Amino acid sequence: MNTGQAHAAPEHTLPRPPARRARAFSGVAAAAVAVSLLSLLPRGFILWVGYQTGWQAAAAMIFRPRVGELLVNTAWLVLLVVPLSTVLATALAWLTERSDLPGARWWSWLAVAPLAVPAFVHSYGWISLFPGFYGLRAAVVVSVLAYFPFLYLPISAALRRLDPAIEDTAASLGLGPWQVFRRVVLPQLRLPVWGGALLVGLHLLAEYGLFVMIRFDTFTTAIVDQFQSSYSGPAANMLAGVLVVCCFALLGLEAGTRGDERYARVGTGAARLTVHRALGRWTLPCLALPAGIALLSLGVPLVTLGRWLVAGGAEVWPLRYIGPAIWQTVALALAGAVLTTLCALPMAWLSIRRPGPLQRLLEACNYLVGALPGVVIALALVTVTVRVALPLYQTVVTVLAAYVLMFLPRALVSLRAGIAQAPVELEYAARSLGLSPLRAVWRVTLRLAAPGAAAGVAMVSLGIANELTATLLLAPNGTRTLATAFWAYSSEIDYAGAAPYALLMVLLSLPMTWLLYIQSKKTAGR
Repeated sequence: MNTGQAHAAPEHTLPRPPARRARAFSGVAAAAVAVSLLSLLPRGFILWVGYQTGWQAAAAMIFRPRVGELLVNTAWLVLLVVPLSTVLATALAWLTERSDLPGARWWSWLAVAPLAVPAFVHSYGWISLFPGFYGLRAAVVVSVLAYFPFLYLPISAALRRLDPAIEDTAASLGLGPWQVFRRVVLPQLRLPVWGGALLVGLHLLAEYGLFVMIRFDTFTTAIVDQFQSSYSGPAANMLAGVLVVCCFALLGLEAGTRGDERYARVGTGAARLTVHRALGRWTLPCLALPAGIALLSLGVPLVTLGRWLVAGGAEVWPLRYIGPAIWQTVALALAGAVLTTLCALPMAWLSIRRPGPLQRLLEACNYLVGALPGVVIALALVTVTVRVALPLYQTVVTVLAAYVLMFLPRALVSLRAGIAQAPVELEYAARSLGLSPLRAVWRVTLRLAAPGAAAGVAMVSLGIANELTATLLLAPNGTRTLATAFWAYSSEIDYAGAAPYALLMVLLSLPMTWLLYIQSKKTAGR
């Protein structure tokens, strides 16, 4: 095939390969299938344990008052936190993107900054200042403050992309500002609202440290307690099965309610600046909202950290322990991020270069595993290694496998975006010059996709650095990351000893949070 023919090929479909190219494609496809089968392990294991347990025993474990209490707690948590987070994030996004709020750029950054504070550090800050702050009320308050940025980011980005001409047309027809927002702007925010709400809901189901510290029982806390107290594998797995059903119920609800309407205009239109609404006499009351949220979401944990660091003095900085904790956190984060990115690479390449029904099915397996809580993945790996591969139990191999399963979607999304921006014609040209298909991908496509791969590595590293549940259950004896060290001190009510580790986690997370904020601005065209 000559170069001219290669350039005439469709953008997303490679021509039928000869034998060498077919072998290369088969190797990539085999790697993608292997990773997809690995991603099915947690769900398949839960089904297998249920089958081995038997229907009567499984029913006795599932249909009991304790499970009903956990379901009620979960329902109240989701029904209260998700709407409150949505209203709060939408109000902040409108104020910072559509009004003349003084210092809007700074308030926008402060609305994203709580992502740099791990959720369990939020709860640590609140119970340190308010020792009696427990139960559902505390769970709702802390969860909203910890997770509303997941809604603020997509909603604010969507507001920046909306065509102001539509709103002008509605206003010219006699609609007031509130009617324009309710009938024109809000319907166009359906996708980011539902997507962010799904993300918040999945975090609520998966979170462990936040709810343990404020003494609010969820499925995740019950599973970990069951495993650590009596190592009751079947009972813990039955709870995990109910938790998985809750996760898929959220996924189905989001998919069924987001609709299939189009939200993009047909033409390119004319570039226009959005008119910012004048707040007038409402300026000071409106300033109180972002200022108050920043005080509660950032001020409380930072004031708490400062207070405990001052109270503990130099004694809470034992470098002989902090140094290894930093080293192990960074080492696990980098190793896990690189391994996860490499595992995501075959599927990312296939999804762009070889789309098809089988590819979409395999890709769905990789995305669905990301919806499972870390405790479910860890529990599956614990039982598999104990029963089938005992030498791997509580080894770095098992920990890295859990990280791959948990954070595979983050790497896959970033790699897909990077590979999609690398023209396939350059691969054809490299092949026409004598390079093998794999060498062409390595020397051309992957170099062009390097920024996307680097973003994926950074996002996965951030998640691993703050990961708690899977590391607690799977890490070898002697492993001491910043998160597990913080948890060890805080579990003993040694809040001064936990403060340095919390501060270091926040400092490590801030650069990635800033990068996420900047990327959100670029994606939205600003």
